[in-house]
Amino acid sequence: MYLVRRTYKTKPGEARRVATLVQKQVQIYHDAGHREEFTVSFNAGTCPGESNVVVLEWTTEAFQSPAREGNNIPPEAYEAGALYRPYIEGSHIEFWELMTPGKMQE
Repeated sequence: MYLVRRTYKTKPGEARRVATLVQKQVQIYHDAGHREEFTVSFNAGTCPGESNVVVLEWTTEAFQSPAREGNNIPPEAYEAGALYRPYIEGSHIEFWELMTPGKMQE
């Protein structure tokens, strides 16, 4: 099991807008069966830590390429993603293996 975290650095003052648009886009993926349950969080400057950041997280059993054969991404997902791109300064993705009882060491 893996945790996938995509972090977006937004233009100043745009974190809440980007979080809203990312939430809408990922809901399209989820409704089409392309994404497991997910969370979107943001810091618009009202919380300690780095501001103007949006974080999308989900867990998955396995990594799958979006370009895999037979994967039909809904066109609405592309359209939704285009709406927040003007407000993004950068992004990165992280993959973390989750600890499970079977992976624990003595």
